[in-house]
Amino acid sequence: MTSRADAYLPALDRAVAHTRTWLTSLPGRRIPPRLSVDELADGLGGPLPDGPTDAGAVIDLLAECVEPGLMAMPSGRFFGWVIGGTLPAALAADWLTAAWDQNSGMRFATPGTVAVEEAAATWLLDLLGLPADADVGFVTGGTMANFTGLAAGRQQVLTDHGWDLDRLGLTGAPRVRVLVGEERHGTVDLALRYLGLGAPTPVAADAAGRIRLDALADALYAGSGPTIVCLQAGNLHSGAFDPLGPAIALAKQHGAWVHVDGAFGLWAGASPRLRHLVEGYETADSWASDAHKTLNVPYDCGIAIVARSRAVRDAMGIQASYLVHAEGPGDPLDKVPELSRRARGIPVWAALRSLGRSGVAELVDGLAGHARAIAEGIATVEGAEILNDVVFTQVCAAFGDDQRTRAVTARILADGTAWMSGSRWRGRDVLRVSVSNWSTDARDVALTVEAVRRAALAR
Repeated sequence: MTSRADAYLPALDRAVAHTRTWLTSLPGRRIPPRLSVDELADGLGGPLPDGPTDAGAVIDLLAECVEPGLMAMPSGRFFGWVIGGTLPAALAADWLTAAWDQNSGMRFATPGTVAVEEAAATWLLDLLGLPADADVGFVTGGTMANFTGLAAGRQQVLTDHGWDLDRLGLTGAPRVRVLVGEERHGTVDLALRYLGLGAPTPVAADAAGRIRLDALADALYAGSGPTIVCLQAGNLHSGAFDPLGPAIALAKQHGAWVHVDGAFGLWAGASPRLRHLVEGYETADSWASDAHKTLNVPYDCGIAIVARSRAVRDAMGIQASYLVHAEGPGDPLDKVPELSRRARGIPVWAALRSLGRSGVAELVDGLAGHARAIAEGIATVEGAEILNDVVFTQVCAAFGDDQRTRAVTARILADGTAWMSGSRWRGRDVLRVSVSNWSTDARDVALTVEAVRRAALAR
């Protein structure tokens, strides 16, 4: 008789085989998908079968039908958005996370997975040089990490001004000012919309996209009342970092909560060579990052860090008779928007354990080094212009006027050797390169530069 455990084996064996095929294809694979959604629909859709299908056959069908529609995002030549690959230990840990199937909201109910996440949280704070007693929550991504930090900020600044948000809600509350650099990421505005805080007040930025301290001072003096200042560690286009230490000090003089959006740039704090980029950021109140970017863990895993635990637990926590709260540093469900969630911190733990302190620094330094190498290579292409000082992992290039830049970008994407996104920055169309994958190497850099050269020389 086949046991229930044995029933999983054929499907898992097929999944392993298809995974190996996919991973071994990446070094030589063209980046774009071969088929569109509509072209894939027939194999995956149609009428729902009347009866069961063998689990192994389901996995074969899934892999075979989906494969032509996959973009090689885990490739070392994918630079289209700030999307990392997946470290080997993190991928395997993610498989275990799914197999263990733990709803990791409470320390009492799932001590195994919570212990892993708490260890990962301790390592994160140590590596990044952030307050050791800060709360760490594992959320879906950068958007919800920003949401969590800003929710804690909303809670705190309204409480400081005598408003009981939990009892009274936002109706009639003092207006919360949110000051942001004019080149912030759109997820900050999205999180503010979710929180009912409305549009932020933009503050002028310099040519690299960094918030200007004089403009921030003017904005702070121009108003009063509950205030949140949102700063940026890593501009989407230039990779530049706001002057975090001075900006935080200035905001604190006005009693503001300071949140740092460091979706990919927060990890500069783990590199002795690059830590100067985030100098002083440890004095902020909350920080957001996306572990699937620079740290290279699987989707989905954002990291929300809040220095003032009372604020985030008041904003996110819940008490109910059916929940069993254990002794200790708060339940995971008190630090994130969800009650039910997978143990996202396990792949983070695996990534950190496999790399160690020096390995994380080498990973971050390597990404920044490859970005500089790509920029240096593109700069040798006739008509190319590098538009930013490459301080971290972002490169922006143009090829004359907007029309030619768009044409070069289109030819690069059609070529398929590498993938880079077109964008628009400071009034110009640009080719934007985001180096985020642990597997990118010198060969990938050389192939990418040559692909850009071919596209630029084509007529």
